Amino acid sequence: MAVLVEAISAIVRVQAIDERYGGGWASFVARAPNKTLCSDNEIARIGFMNPDDCKAFVDHLDNIGIVFLRDGQAQDVVVADQLRGFTAPCEWADFGRIELNHGQMVSAAQLQGTGSPQVFCPEGWTYEGSLSQQFGFVPSGGEQKSLRFIRHEHDLDVYLNTLTGKEVYVGRTGTPFP
Repeated sequence: MAVLVEAISAIVRVQAIDERYGGGWASFVARAPNKTLCSDNEIARIGFMNPDDCKAFVDHLDNIGIVFLRDGQAQDVVVADQLRGFTAPCEWADFGRIELNHGQMVSAAQLQGTGSPQVFCPEGWTYEGSLSQQFGFVPSGGEQKSLRFIRHEHDLDVYLNTLTGKEVYVGRTGTPFP
């Protein structure tokens, strides 16, 4: 089994959540910072469109004992980029591309040794209109070249793409970490 990876995803071992997250799995789900949580019961994924939001979440987990890195190796958490894979060496999970239906390719992560091609996605997720179908990436600092900030609304930063004249939306984490 596997979990969907879109944008920047924090992949967390469910066993670490059960053992070290105050209140266990139910509390983790209730405190998820956005609606991108999905799990295959071995690993859980929460996605972010902004690297600062992902870092804040991973730092929060690290501060409560769900360890991100030790000696440069992912421990209980690994960060995955939809296009490039894991951002640190990880001995307990695999990253790759999986076909859902008729050429619909998605990035996914799974616990090593898992052979099932089933991919768990956030509730209500569909391929059509998803970041897996049409992905746009602006490197840090690049937004100043082609994007002009317009407004913030409902956990979204809204920009005007000056090249296309269309609005671009970047999801932001609105939930502060306890």
